Amino acid sequence: MASSAETVAFMREQLSGAGMVEAKRMFGEWGLYLDGKFIGVICDDTLYLKDLPGARAAFPEAETAPPYPGAKPALVASPLLDEPERLCRVARAVWDDLPVPRPKTPRKKP
Repeated sequence: MASSAETVAFMREQLSGAGMVEAKRMFGEWGLYLDGKFIGVICDDTLYLKDLPGARAAFPEAETAPPYPGAKPALVASPLLDEPERLCRVARAVWDDLPVPRPKTPRKKP
């Protein structure tokens, strides 16, 4: 079951205190980007963030689960939607642990 646009908008709003949040369609669900870095996904109306040491430290009681069959387990962050300040701290911790993305190489015209 795909996530609803309303759910995605709500989750983006809750994360807005962490920085610029973008949600992009990915394989019928949504990928989440914070200030240009991929931090997690929204699948079946559930928020999953990458399971990284900083996020674990900020959210030690987090459960993990794969967002879709065959995926690596991720932190189930939906319980934090009622605590936007803490959710933003966890999202920022994920962001801090990720490397800066490499710039995309422009395609050559044929």
